[in-house]
Amino acid sequence: MRGLLQDHPLLVTKILDYAAKWHGEQAVVSRMIDGSVVRTTYRELHDRSSLCTLALQRLGVREGDRVATLAWNTSRHIEAWYGIMGLGAVCHTLNPRLFVSDLEYIVNHAEDAVLMFDVDLAELVSKLAPKLHTVKTYIMLTDNANMHCAEMAGLPGTLCYEDLLENEKSRLRSFRWARLEENTACSLCYTSGTTGRPKGVLYSHRAQFLHSLTVAMADAHCMRSSTCVLAVVPMFHANCWGIIFAAPLVGAKLVLPGPFLDGASLYRLLEQELCTLSSAVPKVWMGLLQHLRDTGQRFSHLKCITTGGSACPAALIRAFQEEYNVEVRHMWGMTEVCALGSIAGIKATLPPATKEEQVALSLKQGRGTAFVDMRIVDDGGWELPHDGKSRGELQVCGPHVVRRYYRHEKDAVDSKGWFSTGDIATLDPYGYMQITDRSKDVIKSGGEWISSIEIENIAASHPKVLEAAVIGIPDEKWTERPLLLAVHRPGEQVSSDELLTFFQGKIAKWWIPDDVVFVEELPHTATGKLSKVTLRQQFRNHVPKKSRL
Repeated sequence: MRGLLQDHPLLVTKILDYAAKWHGEQAVVSRMIDGSVVRTTYRELHDRSSLCTLALQRLGVREGDRVATLAWNTSRHIEAWYGIMGLGAVCHTLNPRLFVSDLEYIVNHAEDAVLMFDVDLAELVSKLAPKLHTVKTYIMLTDNANMHCAEMAGLPGTLCYEDLLENEKSRLRSFRWARLEENTACSLCYTSGTTGRPKGVLYSHRAQFLHSLTVAMADAHCMRSSTCVLAVVPMFHANCWGIIFAAPLVGAKLVLPGPFLDGASLYRLLEQELCTLSSAVPKVWMGLLQHLRDTGQRFSHLKCITTGGSACPAALIRAFQEEYNVEVRHMWGMTEVCALGSIAGIKATLPPATKEEQVALSLKQGRGTAFVDMRIVDDGGWELPHDGKSRGELQVCGPHVVRRYYRHEKDAVDSKGWFSTGDIATLDPYGYMQITDRSKDVIKSGGEWISSIEIENIAASHPKVLEAAVIGIPDEKWTERPLLLAVHRPGEQVSSDELLTFFQGKIAKWWIPDDVVFVEELPHTATGKLSKVTLRQQFRNHVPKKSRL
């Protein structure tokens, strides 16, 4: 027997319809490419997104076509998102920080028909254009005053975004979004390609809608109509972690930083717009924290920051929570789960905890969401207990978890629908998951696992250390031993022996690295994660001064 309720498809355009109708006056504030600040509303955003749909239809874009965006977090980029998805096409976000060769592969693999890009990325597009086989139309997200940038970059024939929208205004009154089935594809995002060629994850309207509900929940980003969120995480990083859908879903004020992600610029926006919430990777928060310490400034409205992408150092959590009274919420996710897979809100059923125990809990990546089930398994695929000690590979399944990569012939899940994330994790009795390593980064010494992330967190908590990374290096006796790479905090110095002594009593003696190498900076991927592949190549022949076992 079926229920007798109306059957309305879950489409992301319904989110924007809702925001325009019931929160139409709510502000969307955007720092543009030239540094200026543009203020609009959800009502205006809805109209301009509709004009974008009409313009793309006139250019011949049809349902299922891939339209690429190479742009920063601005209101025009949001308009493009909803405009593309609103006609049934697929919005394919490109990461401008990738190598040209990776971008070339991704665009050609996706067979994008249109490329929409920001002014400051025109030169990058000009390098790509001769190598792109399927892109027929280029649109620069700007007005006529800046179109000379396309000519200067050698991109004749590029269309002006604002002109395209202006030409459709007479048709706006009769506009309607395309009538789509909820499992219609709406967006495409490629992995960062750390284990081979980047792989495409094709999201549906239904998946994005369900994911948005999770993102806005109280235990996640805790969004409501009174929230003001600064969306720092780029829109090309797993769909901005769903924030571009979740904010209008609840009518929250949305602030966009453009390409300006340095500490001073972010602090200025946070204060000027009275932001209460923000999301970014730990590296960005480290930059903001350094700015606060250098200037002595404090927050007037910020209450909570969420972080993911890589493990957040305990020292960073302590600083924001104890020095600036800002809650830090760890999250975990990946491109393959639409972004958010676990949330670290505090459960009321947890026993009383000391400050240190609270920090330890904050280091965990949180509990699975209503739409993402998770488990850990051993090498034989057997599920391990939720005791907080057993370590195994993290597997997930759910309605916004990948089943098959775009244009791949085989499913990416096992026969029961479980997707292997490549993360090594523990699950405690309260359901909190903690990533201890990546399967490809795990250090196995004498037949036992060592958590590189735990060592990194301790090293980064030293007052004279800015950032740290741990890799495994070959050892004749133990197979592998941990090597610590560290960056001094500006103006500070610490010796190898002093730093290694700092570990005593905090971890097992045999976990303590045999050696420390101080470097000026650590390599990061285009998505802000530590590039341990680079470090392993760079230090593959390193010989420790002496064994500490």
